[in-house]
Amino acid sequence: MSDADIVVIGSYNTDVILSVAHLPAAGETCLGLARNEAAGGKGSNQAVQAARCGARTAFIGAIGDDGPGAKALEMWAKAGVAADPVVRLTDHPTGMAIILVAADGENCIVVESGANAHLSVAHAQAAAPAIRGARVVLAQLETPPAATRAAFEIARAQGVTTALNAAPAPEHVDEALLSLTDLLFVNEGEAAALTGLAEVEAAAQALLQRVAVGVVVTLGGAGAILFRRDAAPLRQPAMAVEVVDTTGAGDAFIGAFAARLAATGRLDEAMSWGVTAGALACTKLGATPSYADGEEIARRLG
Repeated sequence: MSDADIVVIGSYNTDVILSVAHLPAAGETCLGLARNEAAGGKGSNQAVQAARCGARTAFIGAIGDDGPGAKALEMWAKAGVAADPVVRLTDHPTGMAIILVAADGENCIVVESGANAHLSVAHAQAAAPAIRGARVVLAQLETPPAATRAAFEIARAQGVTTALNAAPAPEHVDEALLSLTDLLFVNEGEAAALTGLAEVEAAAQALLQRVAVGVVVTLGGAGAILFRRDAAPLRQPAMAVEVVDTTGAGDAFIGAFAARLAATGRLDEAMSWGVTAGALACTKLGATPSYADGEEIARRLG
């Protein structure tokens, strides 16, 4: 665990995926066309994608002492993600997400956090050796910010790069956490929610003043833009694919980005790997089952 390139602190959910002809309107009942279950949670998804890109990856999280939790441990072992820092809680179930996927690939998601909501500062501090030995520490906002803050404080003291995916966007952002963040990842909606600014560049520039290195805004089918204080924005166009399901595509982007950054230290390469991984994740149903490995991403990039 202490020799991980990337340490991810975040969430794990069992994803229950229901395929529907269209996303229902308020009060509408519709029949599902198919049902699938898969591993999910933003933190776990990003860890799995990073590992598939060849990064030595460890995960800090909380799961229930239940069947879904046992399946999570099996999944991480197969994916090559070190789960030594994961805690199993007897009084809280493993998290769950219900995902509706429409015929056009769009989705809506409801998450019941379960054990994720009880990841603590003590859990993060127990993983300090892994955090200090990493090149990148990556987090999201599906687990308590106090635990993430503790992990970032350990990383910052050691000079380890910190990366935060501000999703789901909170009503009130934790400024102490942002001050410990080197790289911030948001989509267009999250950027607007965090700043009150609808225009992407204006929102990104506002966020850039609150983090140390850069802000990456993902734009779905239009790719992504990296904003830095000391350079012009770096735009990375998306690769054209036939969209089946967009679930987990943003997590694929971030996991691949982190893996390439840890491997090369180059933000431009990280952007190209992230956008390619995100596009490929849209070509299959579900999150982690759709994630490409490093060889496939490299091949697509030529």
